[in-house]
Amino acid sequence: MKRLFVQWGGGNIGRSFIAQVFSRAGYRIVIIDINQALVDSLNTQHSYTVETVFDQDVQQMLIEDVSAVHASNQTAINRVVADAELLGISVGRGAWPHIAASLSEAIIFRHEEKPDFALDIILAENIHGCKAFVSSLLLPHLGEQVDLDAYVGLAQTSIGKMVPIQDPANLLTLKSEPYNELIVDSEAFHHPLPHSSDIHPVHPIEAYVDRKLFIHNMGHSATAYLGHMCHPEWLTIAEVLEDEQIRKQVHDAMEQSRDILLALHPSVFTKKALDAHILDLLKRFSNHALGDTVHRVGRDLKRKLRYDDRLLGVIIEAERLGMAWECIGRAYLKALCFFASDSKGEPYPPDALFLKELKECPWPEKLCKASSWEESSLEESLCFTLAEKLQALS
Repeated sequence: MKRLFVQWGGGNIGRSFIAQVFSRAGYRIVIIDINQALVDSLNTQHSYTVETVFDQDVQQMLIEDVSAVHASNQTAINRVVADAELLGISVGRGAWPHIAASLSEAIIFRHEEKPDFALDIILAENIHGCKAFVSSLLLPHLGEQVDLDAYVGLAQTSIGKMVPIQDPANLLTLKSEPYNELIVDSEAFHHPLPHSSDIHPVHPIEAYVDRKLFIHNMGHSATAYLGHMCHPEWLTIAEVLEDEQIRKQVHDAMEQSRDILLALHPSVFTKKALDAHILDLLKRFSNHALGDTVHRVGRDLKRKLRYDDRLLGVIIEAERLGMAWECIGRAYLKALCFFASDSKGEPYPPDALFLKELKECPWPEKLCKASSWEESSLEESLCFTLAEKLQALS
């Protein structure tokens, strides 16, 4: 029988990326998800299709030998986690507090059955400090029953695959870009990883997480914020990047992040490698066939404008290092006025409320509120310093 890979979270990244990588590596797949319609469909068809698109090129991959378990079925979850050779999780930061108890129970069940067969978990999340975050949620539930560090390998990842909003009427077909590199922490696993051209173990993983956040995510978001300000009627990221002026502004911001990243991780990256990475990203952002919208890429401002996220996070690092960040700063300022609508002409409701609350704040208090600065351990004076420098850019 094939080895078992369990993917907790059957959304865009979970199925179009993580599960298909391990399916192609020879595993049978079990998906754990809260969507009953998806669970039923997978258990009926035992397969789904990933459609990769780049401009005019379309390729289809059929992912077979798939079944599913509903996230409320603890008995079934315990069984598949106990039988899994590897577990992948991609549920998003907000869902982790809700799955922590269930996951912990499954880990305890596995430990009772297989105390000598540690569990490796691939944390396929875009969460800075993901391992520490997950550990803090699991430890209270595990108590003294399982030694988390000894029995569970929590492997952080750098998730670079871009997957747009899907057609909700077609649960068993997902659209994505061809990029398929799963970058994982080589030091986190108790067991050897399968040999696969898609799986790239690296060390230190923190450098690659920073690269994803400060170059990829920052550049993607900057495209949305700068582009929407100049062309509010344009719908997609690819359209926006046809404007050479916007493309240059985004490129300049990514180059500033490059320099900061080189200062933070001088022994990991080279300027030549990061320059090639930036050009590749801009090419991927310009993929018209992906149809990735300005609205999707820019929305969720409360998260993306935080002190520890893609824009202000790298600005704070630059300020500490005494390095330039004004190109990134201009994108942050545009994000404070981001009103892009979805295909139905509707703004993202949490963003509309967030921006309304910010409108009532005077500067520099607006920056402190927008960035959730009170949740950080940073000096308030730094926020005021950054606010003064940002205001000078406007």
